[in-house]
Amino acid sequence: MAETNDQRGITLERGLVRGGATVHFMNPARLIEKIIRERIFDSLYWKEQCFGLTAATLCDRAAELTYIGGQYGTQRPTPFLCLAFKMIQLQPEREIVLEYLAAEDFKYLRALAAFYIRLVYPALEVYKLLEPLLADYRKLRSRSNTGFKLTYMDEFVDMLLTEERVCDIALPRVTPRIVLEDREELEPRESALASELESEGEDEEDNDK
Repeated sequence: MAETNDQRGITLERGLVRGGATVHFMNPARLIEKIIRERIFDSLYWKEQCFGLTAATLCDRAAELTYIGGQYGTQRPTPFLCLAFKMIQLQPEREIVLEYLAAEDFKYLRALAAFYIRLVYPALEVYKLLEPLLADYRKLRSRSNTGFKLTYMDEFVDMLLTEERVCDIALPRVTPRIVLEDREELEPRESALASELESEGEDEEDNDK
């Protein structure tokens, strides 16, 4: 469906963000494919729960989430995906997004912020902001066309960093980490497993003394 701006005499796709900043050189709404946007707009959750949301009230709504995911059943968008698109429309200030990300007591709010950051932010910030969450091993419920399954925050974040599609959404391409390391924009990532092995080795040395 399209809507017409009579003053300019042009046609705009339904749901495009007007007056906001572009993201990855495009209208941010186009981060979500058109057919999925239409399904979001037609969903009962969007109509009943997302109307009139602000950055502050979206936080409250996201704190009520009980699972992540893209589409399920007959291609119905999950509340998680609806709220992600609402964030794209709202384009909240960076400080607000970081508050969402730091919300340890609300893991689905944190997951929503991570998903938004991966969609919207440049590669360097994606790595810097999301990689610390690889140490978050809390359980998450995920919903898809095949039903519910159990995953973990670190697995979800790893998917955001390595997969091309997450929650049925094609993720924007990001500069590979190794390239940013070669440019000295990022320090080489230290493996948590390597740190644990090193610590165990030091403990064994201390015991041998």
